[in-house]
Amino acid sequence: MALIAVSGAAPADAGTTYSAPLRTAVKSLVVAAEFNSGYDRDRYFGQWIDANKDCQNSRHEVLLQETRVTATYTSSRRCSVKYGKWVTTWDNKIHTSATTVQIDHTVPVHEAWGSGAKKWTQAKRVAFYNDISDKRTLNAQTSALNSSKGARGPEQWLPPKNRCAYVTSWVAVKKRWGLTVDATEKAALTRLAAGCPNVTVTVARR
Repeated sequence: MALIAVSGAAPADAGTTYSAPLRTAVKSLVVAAEFNSGYDRDRYFGQWIDANKDCQNSRHEVLLQETRVTATYTSSRRCSVKYGKWVTTWDNKIHTSATTVQIDHTVPVHEAWGSGAKKWTQAKRVAFYNDISDKRTLNAQTSALNSSKGARGPEQWLPPKNRCAYVTSWVAVKKRWGLTVDATEKAALTRLAAGCPNVTVTVARR
């Protein structure tokens, strides 16, 4: 991953596709110490946005992407999702009310900040926060589990179910956005990936 430059300017390989087996992808992650000083989620990443101006912000776009049935809305304007059917991948639980799930950043925003996003432009940080074009970046998850995860990575926290899928998504997001890993994180990812199917990780780099 030496070609990825974590900076405010677009890296040389932005817009290209990366594809490799999971263990190869983990091995290629660049190791660097995390620097989390100055982190301010609201100031530097903002909130959910309505990028396509259809009145549905990123939270509701994810809910609509992931519902297994036709969603219903809180009003006739169809801006906010009320009911649907979501199977949250960390615990395989079924939810029918949007109020029982939170939209999780697979790689937490605080983690992204300390792994390279601190040096990005504001526009790129907002794009990361609202990345609905790669379904591994944002997912509906059971609220209590999302709260328990907090800003921790796989070296400190793993979901009770589908851990290999979680690890694969974590690596995919790191590769997509050119984020670094610290030494403890990489050791954990290496160990975890060794026990998972060596699936191909393919991402469109940002």
